[in-house]
Amino acid sequence: MKPLQLLLKSSIGKKVIMGATGAALVLFVIGHLVGNLQIFLPKEKINAYAHLLHSSTAVLWAVRLGLLAMVGLHVWAAISLTAQNRAARPTGYADGTRPYAASWASRYMFQTGLVIAAFVVYHLLHYTAQLPVANLLPSGNAAKDFNQLVVTSGAQSGYRDVHAMLIAGFQQPIVSLFYIIAIGLLCLHLSHGMSAMFQSLGVEEGIWRTRLEKGAQVLAVALFAGYASIPVAVYLRIVQ
Repeated sequence: MKPLQLLLKSSIGKKVIMGATGAALVLFVIGHLVGNLQIFLPKEKINAYAHLLHSSTAVLWAVRLGLLAMVGLHVWAAISLTAQNRAARPTGYADGTRPYAASWASRYMFQTGLVIAAFVVYHLLHYTAQLPVANLLPSGNAAKDFNQLVVTSGAQSGYRDVHAMLIAGFQQPIVSLFYIIAIGLLCLHLSHGMSAMFQSLGVEEGIWRTRLEKGAQVLAVALFAGYASIPVAVYLRIVQ
C-alpha cells in the first residue's frame, strides 16, 4: 500500500495518472465522434448504434462509471499539480510575463479544463438525463414531445430516436453555439494535453517531440472539424 501512497503523493506519479487517464479519455473522444458522425448516414444507422450501446444496462453503466472515474482522477491530478506548482512558486515572474516558450493552450490548460468539465455535465443533462431545460425547451408539450422521441418501427422500435433527438437539440442556435465553443476549447485543451501526455508517460524524446506536438495539433483540428460539423449540418438543415 505504501508504494501506491507514494505514487499518489509524488508529482511524477500524478503526472503519470494524468497522462494515463488523458490517453483513455482521448480514445473515448475519438470513438464518440466516430459514433456521432453516423448522423450523416441514414437515420437507422445511428439509431442502431444507440440501440447497441443501450442493449446491456450493466455494461453501459460500467463504462459510464469508468469514464467518470477517469475524469475524476484526471481533474484531481490536474488540481493537485497546479497547487504544487503554485506552492513551489508563490510569487509570479518579476515582469509579470509568462515563460516565452509556453503556448496559450498550455498556459490555460486548467481554465479550459474547468469549462470542459462544465460542458460534460451539461451534455449529460442534455442527452443522457434528457432534461428539456438543457435543450432550452419550455415545460409543456414541447418538453413532453422531446422526451417521447422514440423509434416507431423496425428493430429499434420503442427505443429512443437518437437521430430525432440530435436534430431537435441542435436546431436551437444557442445550444449549437455553446456546443461548438465547448468543443473548440476541448480541442485546444487536447492540442497541448496529448503532447504533454506522451511526455508524462516518458515517450516524447528527441525528434519525436516535434512530431508528436504536430500530430497532436492535427488530431485536435480534425476532432474539432468532425464534432463541429454535426451541429452546423443540423442547424443549416443539411441533415434533417
